[in-house]
Parts: sequence; C-alpha cells; structure tokens
Amino acid sequence: MISRFFSLGLATALWLAAAPAAVAESAAAILLYHRFGEDHLPSTSIGVARLEAHIAELTSGAYHVLPLPEVVRAINEGRDLPDRAVAITIDDAFLSFWEAGWPRFKAAGLPVTLFVATDAVDKGHPDYMTWDDLRAARDEGVTIGNQTASHPHLPRIDDAAAEREFAHSVERLGAELGGRPDLIAYPYGEAGLREMTLARSYGFRAGFGQHSGIVNPSEPRYYLPRFSMNGAFGDLERLRLVTSALPLATADWSPDDPVLRGGNPPAIGFTLIDAPDNIGRLTCYASHTKGVETSVLGYVRAEVRVDRPLPRGRSRLNCTLPGPDGRWYWTGRQFYVP
Repeated sequence: MISRFFSLGLATALWLAAAPAAVAESAAAILLYHRFGEDHLPSTSIGVARLEAHIAELTSGAYHVLPLPEVVRAINEGRDLPDRAVAITIDDAFLSFWEAGWPRFKAAGLPVTLFVATDAVDKGHPDYMTWDDLRAARDEGVTIGNQTASHPHLPRIDDAAAEREFAHSVERLGAELGGRPDLIAYPYGEAGLREMTLARSYGFRAGFGQHSGIVNPSEPRYYLPRFSMNGAFGDLERLRLVTSALPLATADWSPDDPVLRGGNPPAIGFTLIDAPDNIGRLTCYASHTKGVETSVLGYVRAEVRVDRPLPRGRSRLNCTLPGPDGRWYWTGRQFYVP
C-alpha cells in the first residue's frame, strides 16, 4: 500500500511551505508532556509543583492556550493566531496523566490533546490508562490522538510492519472510542518520508515529532515540532522562553528525508522565507557535537555543517536567532540514523 503514495514531488507535498505574509501571524508553540509526578523518571516526567507553576504561568493572561485541533486548522488554512498562542499535548497515556496531570489542567480550564499507543492499553499495562479511563477523558473534553499500536521505533521496522502499526491503532481507537483521531504523534518523534506518507494516506491532518520549533505554515504538515517539558528541561524560565519564541520560516530542507540512510554527516541546508534583517546572527546547535558551522548565503539560504557523523538513533538540530523584545526566532529538526 505504501508504494501507491510515493510519487515524483512527494517531498514537496509533505514539506509544504506557506506564503511569507502568512507565517508571522499564524504560529504557535506546542508543549509536550509525558508523565506527571514520577520524579524517579526525570527524562519524561515533570514534578507536580513544577506543573502547577506551568499552569499558573499559562493562565496568567500572557498567553492564548488553544485546543490543538484549532491550532492545526489555523496553520493548515494560513489563518491568524493570537500572539503567544500555545497548545498542550501529552504522549503515551500514562496513568499519571489521568491521576495527576489532567485534574490540574481541567481545573485550570486548559485544553489538552492526549496521544495514545493502543497495545499497552489493550494489554492492561498497570502504568497506563484503561479504555474506560480514556472514554472518561474524552467525555471530559480531552482530545484523543493516535500514537501507533506498539509504540515502536518506526524507522527500524519494515514497510509491512509500519503499515500494521497505523492500521491496527486506527481500528482499535475507532472501536473503543467511537471515532477516528485525525492527529498523530510519532513514537519518540522518529519519522521520515515513509512515516509522513503513511500519516497522509490514513487521513491524518497533521503529524508531530519531538524536535523544537514554532509551528507555522512553513513547517511540514506531517512533522510539526513540539517543545518537550520534563524534569531536565522544564523549569519556568524555559517555559517562558519557548512559549515566547517566534517562527523562523523555512523551506526546501536538505536532506529532505529526516531518516538518514546515507550521506552521514549530512549536508544540512534550508531556504529562509522573509528572513529577519539580522539573519547573519543565525546559530545552529546539534545534540551530539559542539562542532557546528552555520553559514547564511545572501539572506536566502542557510547551510549547516557538523564536524562528525551523526550517531545511530536520534539527533536534534536547533537553530535560533535573536528577535525583538528579548524573544527568539526558532526552528529545528530531528534526524534519525538507523
């Protein structure tokens, strides 16, 4: 089935770019949480006190917290969003969301989207919500999204297995919740053109990774960025930093497939859309090395070179630029080496 959707110009279709005029007015920061109050797992959990500080900040009047489907519609249609628009997402449907996270979000009137991997729920894993919990969450206003069936490292599995992950999770969520989620988050944020193609073919309106950046119409519809919030990278200062960030509009990224099956280290580059006047101060950082060289050619093209091959697994690239009023322009990508 996958092969039916590959055609000339696929990368262009998946990595859609908007007209420059639409970018600045249609942008949002999307936050990503996993666990709540499980302090022995700081890489994925955020403490309850810190979560309450986040909620107090997000309800202070400085932000516009919107349902994720509303943000996606605005981005897809190029419609304006308010300044400092924010959406909240949670991955994995851990029980601690239901017991510690959702009661606090709900009390504050904050909309959230929960991405669910169905196998753990079907198996009754004690660390996860049950189908009854998920139905109750849906009825209380939580938007449910898809996160595949077994939560695999998608780039590691073959085409048939990847298709089963999509097909089975779509079937199970529909059977248990009576509807078909139209948003998907890739496990571990790992996806390439194959996964984006599958998301598109199954009718999802958007797909989400775990790389940093501000969502705007220049971002690929099926690989939108989110800022992770956890014990290691979830203090109040960082929350304020990312929710105040500005979109750095880009297009024509190379390599076009984030899953690297050759050419490592990759020759990374992207076209700048309506670049700020100080674009020469653009600086990029890679998760695996400090040896990163960033060049901007004629206010139009950025080239990024790293000093060593990317390691197997995930590597993230963040590119930032000082903006007005102490804010930062921000874009990023995640690459995966099988």
